[in-house]
Amino acid sequence: MTDDIVAPATRFLTALAQALSTMALYPDGHPAHEGVIDTAYDHLRAVQAVDRRVAFSFLGDEVVVGQRPIRELRSWDWSQRLSSAGVQRLQFESEVTREEFENFLSEVLARLTLQAAMSQGGGPTSSTAGPIRFGTVGIRELEPEPALETATLQLSLREEAETVDWLHEEMTSGHELPLAEAEAVVRSLAAAMHGDQAMVLPLLQIRRYDEYTTTHSLNVCVLAMGLAEWVGLGARDVRAFGTAGLLHDIGKVKIPSDILNKAGRLSSEERAIMNAHPALGAKIIISSEEKLDLAAVVAYEHHIMINGGGYPKLEYPRECHHASKLAHVCDVYDALRTNRPYRAAWPAPKVLDYLLERSGSEFYAELATAFVKMMSEWEPQSTTVDEPVGEWTGG
Repeated sequence: MTDDIVAPATRFLTALAQALSTMALYPDGHPAHEGVIDTAYDHLRAVQAVDRRVAFSFLGDEVVVGQRPIRELRSWDWSQRLSSAGVQRLQFESEVTREEFENFLSEVLARLTLQAAMSQGGGPTSSTAGPIRFGTVGIRELEPEPALETATLQLSLREEAETVDWLHEEMTSGHELPLAEAEAVVRSLAAAMHGDQAMVLPLLQIRRYDEYTTTHSLNVCVLAMGLAEWVGLGARDVRAFGTAGLLHDIGKVKIPSDILNKAGRLSSEERAIMNAHPALGAKIIISSEEKLDLAAVVAYEHHIMINGGGYPKLEYPRECHHASKLAHVCDVYDALRTNRPYRAAWPAPKVLDYLLERSGSEFYAELATAFVKMMSEWEPQSTTVDEPVGEWTGG
């Protein structure tokens, strides 16, 4: 490798940092958001014109391209930030598409946001975004050839669970909804679902009943994104549905824990309190962040059946939003597949049969049928995480 790589590599890394900063401020589709991605991608192409499989290492204050330190970036603060988020080694193979590059940026942004929210824990050690490999240096630093075996995301979901747990604590304390952290969880889960280039469903199992709200929120997020993609929605809609799935039960932070975790049938008074959580959730979301209109609607509607049953009762019956119908199917599936104080988890075939039986009355028929087909195909490939790595207190 010659000195010809240093100048374009420096320009690329500077554009990479600017892209990550700007993406954190502006939503998908905003001209500034798209523009910085285009600029960084153009600089990547310029680097790859010199070295098709360029590799970077971020080692404390040192930034290395290939085996050559970039002196212009000594003490570059983004080196430490990337390294702390588990991106110590970054390698691009040939033919990186613009979409693959944007997906890579989205996952790195998710890691950075999660790492900032939960600074006491480390993230996954390695990952892959198409022809882009990144992770800790120790995994691949000693490999002499750039042809790397495919890395896979270590699906502990610990950091995501801790972030959701913290988010719920913030809401319980009356603070505003931390939108950046919620969206970071969604992006991280979306990356996990596509980590091996084949859609999988990384679902988390609860170990204690007081973890239910956190675990259920993560699982409904994953299932909602899976089903949204299955029925043909685009990437932005998939993530929007994922955010709505993650926040659909946020109103339960206002429900007393002795009601949430009661071992037995709720009294009529307790049931009335429990049934208030959709309206409470919608109020929390609307008052916290006006950009989350869809999530607020889903929080309010996800227990309403298409035959008019469920709750809250609508004074003037109307059709619910498509996202609410989709979240309802995912919500019921995960709820029935989970052990609760008052009943054991149902086996998957029984739950899928239930969804089909209630299709057309409780559930929108096309979505219930699509969900059953999706789970029938993907459940053998899905990843069930029994216990997050490290100490997680649950929520």
